[in-house]
Amino acid sequence: MTEYWVSQGNKWCDTCKIYISNNPASIRNHELGQKHKDNVATRLNTMREAKAAKDKELKQSARLLEQIEAKAKRSYQKDLATFREARESNAEALIAEGNDQGVGDNWEYEASSGYYYNQKTNCYYDPNSSFYYTDALGKWVTQEEALAATQVSSGSIPKKPSLGKPPSSSASASETKNASTSESGPPPGRVVSTPLNPMRPIKEEVAALKAREAAKKREVCSDKIYAKHKETLIGANQMARRRFKLYTKQLTHLVRSNP
Repeated sequence: MTEYWVSQGNKWCDTCKIYISNNPASIRNHELGQKHKDNVATRLNTMREAKAAKDKELKQSARLLEQIEAKAKRSYQKDLATFREARESNAEALIAEGNDQGVGDNWEYEASSGYYYNQKTNCYYDPNSSFYYTDALGKWVTQEEALAATQVSSGSIPKKPSLGKPPSSSASASETKNASTSESGPPPGRVVSTPLNPMRPIKEEVAALKAREAAKKREVCSDKIYAKHKETLIGANQMARRRFKLYTKQLTHLVRSNP
């Protein structure tokens, strides 16, 4: 029996980036060498420096985040103090204007709603938007409109109004314009009653149409499968007939050749 000698592969040293003989003696001699030791020390120093740089970056990020949070907190406290001062100044201005008109002592702050209520004029006042609300108008309006409405309805029995949210200045202007155009009466034309959700029957029709299309697709798919199976059966039957004819011919030939 012939024996073959197989060479052993070399071993790669990832630290020194070289190949060495793959045997214990060569590996040990290489690891004990000064060059390999220097390369290992250099690699360890590089790893330590990278870790120290990463830790320093994390500390700087944490310190920067703390500074941002402290600055945001100071800005929030400053804005909150400014808001409170503006609210108090608005309330003082409201009371001063009320004193000029003889209703200044009747404004009371309601903590539940956050508005000032005047029992004499039956009005609410929002210090944030400087709008007034009264049931005579049913919406948030400016001071002049609210005072005019309260003077017109001063003969009726006052009733505490039901509040809504105060609008912005642009929304209030558009509502005032719409109110002025609608005071002349209802719009011309015939009133047509429409359902609350006119899209509902359309959605139902669309759903029914999709259901019919899905059923039709299933029927077409089943017809295709049946036709495919039918073609397969016909082909198998034809092949069986051909094999039977061939077998019959061969058998007849054998019978005739062997009388």
